[in-house]
Amino acid sequence: MARNKLTHWADTVWKNARIVMRPARWTDLARNAKDRYIQSRTHQWIAGSKQRIALVAGGFLLIGAAAYTGINYVQNNTIELYKVYMNGTEIGSVSDPQAIDTLIALKTKEMQEKYPEANVQLQTEGLTYEAYKKFQGEADDETTLSQLGSMFTVYAAGVELKVDGKTIGIVKDQETADQILAEVKKQYTSGEAKPIGRVRTLSSGAANHSQTKEMVRVEKAAFEEEVHTDAVQTAPDKVINAEEALRLLTTGDAKPVKYKVEPGDTVSGIAHKFDISKQVIYENNPDIEELYLQIGQELDLTVIQPALTVSTVEKVTENVVIEPDTVVQNDPNMKAGEKKVIRPGKSGLKQMSYRLTKKNGLLVSEEWLGQQVITPSVAEIIMKGTKVVGEGSGSFRWPVSGARLTSSYGKRWGRMHNGVDLVSSNKTIMASDSGVVSFAGKKSGFGNAIIIDHKNGYETLYGHLSKISVKKGDKVEKGEKIGVMGNTGRSTGTHLHFEVHKNGSIQNPMKYLK
Repeated sequence: MARNKLTHWADTVWKNARIVMRPARWTDLARNAKDRYIQSRTHQWIAGSKQRIALVAGGFLLIGAAAYTGINYVQNNTIELYKVYMNGTEIGSVSDPQAIDTLIALKTKEMQEKYPEANVQLQTEGLTYEAYKKFQGEADDETTLSQLGSMFTVYAAGVELKVDGKTIGIVKDQETADQILAEVKKQYTSGEAKPIGRVRTLSSGAANHSQTKEMVRVEKAAFEEEVHTDAVQTAPDKVINAEEALRLLTTGDAKPVKYKVEPGDTVSGIAHKFDISKQVIYENNPDIEELYLQIGQELDLTVIQPALTVSTVEKVTENVVIEPDTVVQNDPNMKAGEKKVIRPGKSGLKQMSYRLTKKNGLLVSEEWLGQQVITPSVAEIIMKGTKVVGEGSGSFRWPVSGARLTSSYGKRWGRMHNGVDLVSSNKTIMASDSGVVSFAGKKSGFGNAIIIDHKNGYETLYGHLSKISVKKGDKVEKGEKIGVMGNTGRSTGTHLHFEVHKNGSIQNPMKYLK
């Protein structure tokens, strides 16, 4: 383009010169001058172009070097940071996400030390972070972590104990809950064999039973209430320790309950009416007796009801000494009252079995399961005169045929039961041994009752009869009908209350009944 401009200018000069210089010589001179001028200007332009190209190339080289140096500088002064977000809101930035993990671990440890009974956890849901690069930047770790730490929610993962839908407490975990419930049952299911007394030696020839034992075996144990354990999340200070949970389950509050005795009331009937154990009534009212409640008498029926009720069924076996029978060989020639021992008797041993139902250790009901003779007794043989009618043999039979025992002799519900209670489909009551009727009529607590004096130191009592078939002074033989089973007096159902007395001392009838 530059060359074209030079040529155009030269052509203009030439045209002007040709007008002026018409002769041919001058024309040639002008043409030569034109060519030399164009050639000279062309060389100058080419030389200038080379210089300009060199300058431009040098500039590019300088710019490239500067750019390379700048890139390295930027790269060397750019760092990677991490933006921290909580539920989508930016909190700040940290230099390393490991710092967040460390914060969570330290915060969790701090809370765990503060609440050792709880499984402490931090609510970190919604926490996110993303990496980014920044030139000549730095993260504000301290501020970001401080703000983030204040945003964490602390909670405890625990197990809730519920009884009949009511929350009793929250414990650390399922294992702790199971251990507590097992401990509640254990309080009422750890029965062991224990001695219940010495066997009395009757004579030098009596069986040598040094000690009897009561054996208890728990057949069933269950909670009466509905018990549930559910995993929950709660505040750490709401978690209680195992000792406190056990206390809440096994203790309770009770409002005082007073009751005035009404006509026809018995301890058994009152216990049934208020759904409590007779043992509670006896323990709260130590001055009362089953057969001697007074109308208008105020009883304390207060009982503490814990959150949990452990119902147990126990099989109890106890050894009972069998008193030897007395075999009397009558001698019509021997005066009445005279006797002679032909062979001393030996006591035996039998095992009695019962099934007891209890609620939190308090006896609710008792069932006699039967008996098994371990060592049979050896009967004592006595020769005695028979001139006096109405004297007993010393050997007793069951006063009811097909009898079933419903309450045994001894301490029951915290009170002494002086006889045995018998029931049977056959309601006929028979004299357990021969003797003379010393009482026949109504007796306080016993209703219609009969007492037979066997004229040998023994007396037997028959209570709660519906009908008396003998009168005072009658001589009765062993097995003779004396009345009909009933429900008179302080009784909770049709049965026979039977007692044996020896020389004025109460005896266990099971020692004599075979």
